[in-house]
Amino acid sequence: MKRIISLCLCFLLLLSALPRAWAVNESRAVIGADLTEEQIAAVYQSFGLRRGDVTELTMTNAEERKYLQGLVEESVIGTRSISCVYVELLPEGSGISVATNNITWWTEEMYISALTTAGINNVRIIVSAPFAVSGTSALSGVYKAYEDMTGLTLDDLAKQVSTEELTVTGDLAQEIGKMDSTSIVGELKLILNETKNMSDEEIRAVITEIAGRYNVKLTETQIGQLISLCRSLESLNPDQLRQRVEQMQDTLKKVSEAKDKAVGFAQEVKKFMESFSGFMEKIREFMGKFSG
Repeated sequence: MKRIISLCLCFLLLLSALPRAWAVNESRAVIGADLTEEQIAAVYQSFGLRRGDVTELTMTNAEERKYLQGLVEESVIGTRSISCVYVELLPEGSGISVATNNITWWTEEMYISALTTAGINNVRIIVSAPFAVSGTSALSGVYKAYEDMTGLTLDDLAKQVSTEELTVTGDLAQEIGKMDSTSIVGELKLILNETKNMSDEEIRAVITEIAGRYNVKLTETQIGQLISLCRSLESLNPDQLRQRVEQMQDTLKKVSEAKDKAVGFAQEVKKFMESFSGFMEKIREFMGKFSG
């Protein structure tokens, strides 16, 4: 009997020591530390939750700066932590889904690509704020939530490189377009085994060639940013990163296609309303001739 009890205790201790990555559908909300109660309520509404429905963590501006200092301009980081995230663990094979609300600097595709670099997968994420903000603290919030839920510690270097990737794609997007920025960085991540044996000048030629396929002409500053990002990405395991990137390509394609459909539908509605408005104006003109 004593032996059975001892075995049971050992089994329970072993379970408690294991990472909690199997806790599917476990979730966290990470809230910016500088929000008012009213703003927090608005954020939870955007999550589709009530406060208290999910375990809540806090993200401070100091924690945000841990990853962003030196990578993002001070004006973008700011002095307050505003953006928030909801993170839910999903079953194996689910991939990453990201939705944003009031986030102006980075897109869903950029977040997905950067999170893939950090080694995060099988999650549903909502990045939100009570008013329009850059969304700088969101990535740090995802790291915090993911580690708290799973009991795993993400590699610090991978988190740093992931943050650098997000800032570079964000900067590029302001000039060349959001999807082109993400696509160019994605292609570079697939050839890290080659670029690590290249000189900076050789990488420069590769970047120029890739950009040309997207009909994009990069400045010397932008090329320099991408070369620096390549060198940082090369410090990670290129084979593992390539595998994760390939797995995420279908997700990024679906996100892009869904956006294109939404934009196309919106344009069709706009054309219809303009046409209908013109039609009604002609009717009013026609009726006016008789009423006069």
